Amino acid sequence: MPTKSPQSDPRTLLDALRAGAPLSDFPADAVRHARALAAEPASTPADVESLPEPLALAVLEGSVLAGQPALAEALAGSGNKALAKAARKALYRLRSRGVALSEPARPSEPPRPLLTGPEPLPALLTSIDGTGERVIEIARPLRGGGVEAVQFLYSDEHGVTRIQVTELNRGEYRRVVKQATHPGPDAAVEVPHAEALERLAAAVGLNVRTRTAFPQGLEAVLRHLGVQPRDVPLGIPPPEPEDERLANEAHKLHEEPEMRGWLPPLAELERLAFKVNELESSPLALTPAQRNEELIQATHVQAHAFFAAPEVRQLYAGRLWEMALHFERLGKEHPARVARAEARRLAHGPTEPPSRFAERLYEKALLVTMAERVAPSEREQAEAQARARAAQQSRSTSPESERRSPGGIILP
Repeated sequence: MPTKSPQSDPRTLLDALRAGAPLSDFPADAVRHARALAAEPASTPADVESLPEPLALAVLEGSVLAGQPALAEALAGSGNKALAKAARKALYRLRSRGVALSEPARPSEPPRPLLTGPEPLPALLTSIDGTGERVIEIARPLRGGGVEAVQFLYSDEHGVTRIQVTELNRGEYRRVVKQATHPGPDAAVEVPHAEALERLAAAVGLNVRTRTAFPQGLEAVLRHLGVQPRDVPLGIPPPEPEDERLANEAHKLHEEPEMRGWLPPLAELERLAFKVNELESSPLALTPAQRNEELIQATHVQAHAFFAAPEVRQLYAGRLWEMALHFERLGKEHPARVARAEARRLAHGPTEPPSRFAERLYEKALLVTMAERVAPSEREQAEAQARARAAQQSRSTSPESERRSPGGIILP
């Protein structure tokens, strides 16, 4: 496969412009102009559009890295299709980082519909689960009117881990979308096609960074969709004045149907089970209330220790930031605000007071651990009762008088 020229990558080209590196592939006056624009991210759209396309994309990348949306907003309506597409992707990246965007101006009269073919089919995105996994489904039109629906299972730690490809007609796909977005705890949301491709590019970029093998068939699908891996860093803004107050409610996020299944990693569950067993076996004479208090305190200590690691705080900050966007799309404004506040605090601190979100995560794990400890004893008791009833029946009923169903159940 031919390698891509470094000068065709906007970030690489931007670095070269800022470093003053020679760029012999472009006219000298265009390079000088681009260097000046790259040094000042607040560039005018007309100046950028006058550059050769690779240089224009590099200047646009500079404005995104600087967190300035004005250039991307202006170029989103550019007559240059490549620039307009890149600007729309840039706006999604800025929005994901929490950068405020201006509302698009309403046209004085409705534009004429463009007869360029059927409208793009929406993509589907599920909520992120407690392990950082979610599914995105992207539809690709096929010749003859059919649709290739591709589901990607990906995580925020490894990237894409599984894909599934199904061919449908457009009507069937729309029914799939309607069912998937039906209100409920597992409801997916519709996302624009451009956003779906950007998310896929970021997920595949994580495969590359973590050296996670591509699942079979992924490379072919990426070629069909025109997607290339992108290493997109997590961009969460610093805490805001209201965050401390909102974060006091972060434990309530676990009551939302979309987050009730969130639990700590398996290794943490095993450590917690070991600690519970240790406390339950303790020879100290404690009342049930004292024992429960001891268990809860130990659970909180383990939660604080786990979330003390910066990489863990960053990981869960990213998950909560994504959940905030999912809540917004479901119309759940208050949970979205709480999730964003907790995400900012986890990503940037402070670490005190301890995160109520983290404590509640481990309290749920404690409930699961205690339930698993009780369940075996209940099963053993039920089995003993069943054996006793069977023994009593065998003593009071002779084999000749018994009537059984074909399945062996004794009949009256």
